[in-house]
Amino acid sequence: MKAFEDRRVLIGVTGSIAIYKSCDLVFTLRRAGGRPRVVMSESATKLITPDTFRALSGEPVHTRMFANEEHAMPHIALAEGAELAIVAPATAHFLSRMAAGTADDLLSTLMLTVACPVVIAPAMNVQMWSHPAVQRNVSLIRKDGIHLVEPVSGQLACGTEGKGKMAPIEEILKMAKGLL
Repeated sequence: MKAFEDRRVLIGVTGSIAIYKSCDLVFTLRRAGGRPRVVMSESATKLITPDTFRALSGEPVHTRMFANEEHAMPHIALAEGAELAIVAPATAHFLSRMAAGTADDLLSTLMLTVACPVVIAPAMNVQMWSHPAVQRNVSLIRKDGIHLVEPVSGQLACGTEGKGKMAPIEEILKMAKGLL
């Protein structure tokens, strides 16, 4: 995992139950010598507290656009020097905002600001993943040059079986390593 040593990696986290896997992602990056900085959507903070990610990353966690005392424009400050951005998990809502270029919170604004490669790992219910609107958004995101690690099949938190589980951390890191 030397590819991540002293590399500045932004980790975006949205409000999917797969968020627990993001804890492992952040911890693995830090253990590999990386410098993960976490940005959480508001809905993500309802599932896991920012303090959890702060403990795992060793860095402040950013949750709101205008609540940052370090910098008046946190989306600019976080983007500067970032070598890679990973959004995992990415909800259907987040994919829609990325496809439309919406910038209405810190995470979506940051994704329009970064100049580094972006990896997105969606996680959602199987019906949501297969919905034509979601697939249209995925297509647009890919055309924009965003790298997507598709969800995998298996038992989902809602109890159904099918494609929608966030890809394993190893797959996300493999794609990320190839982009650094």
